[in-house]
Amino acid sequence: MADRESTLLTGRVTRIQQILGRPLQIGAETVEPLPEQDAIHLRETAEELYWNDLEWEKLTGEEQLDEEFLTELAFPGFLAFVRGLLLEEVQPDSLAPPQPRPEAVSGVLEFLAARVVELEEEAAGCEGDDREHRDAELKMTGRLIDLVLYVLYRLSPEEVSEVEAELASD
Repeated sequence: MADRESTLLTGRVTRIQQILGRPLQIGAETVEPLPEQDAIHLRETAEELYWNDLEWEKLTGEEQLDEEFLTELAFPGFLAFVRGLLLEEVQPDSLAPPQPRPEAVSGVLEFLAARVVELEEEAAGCEGDDREHRDAELKMTGRLIDLVLYVLYRLSPEEVSEVEAELASD
């Protein structure tokens, strides 16, 4: 991961820790490491969901409210996939035990951070509608990073509200 992406993610995690006044802990990890081929597949799947959800939002504009995008609603497939990667419980009749994959979610976060950096660089040379679209995508992707971090670090609804309130006041 490049320096800018790493700095972006580290800064977000640090800010959440400061707001909550506690270190963030990733939930349960599986004993067996994720094979590299599987990690690549999961990241590519997440990327495809991101692009599909983003394209649908561009086409429909369904999740826009007063010039603001409701990222939680604009990326339903993507966020459901991330939550699925972190499942720690399964139905009693399940044939397989839960296998949370926080390392796969870390790969997803690296993709999102790289996308934010790319959008910031592209936005500098854009004007008009193109600039508007880039700014909207940048804002949604930045918000998506926060949402994934909340899931990865298992923040309670109260903690999410606390973080959101503090971030909104900045």
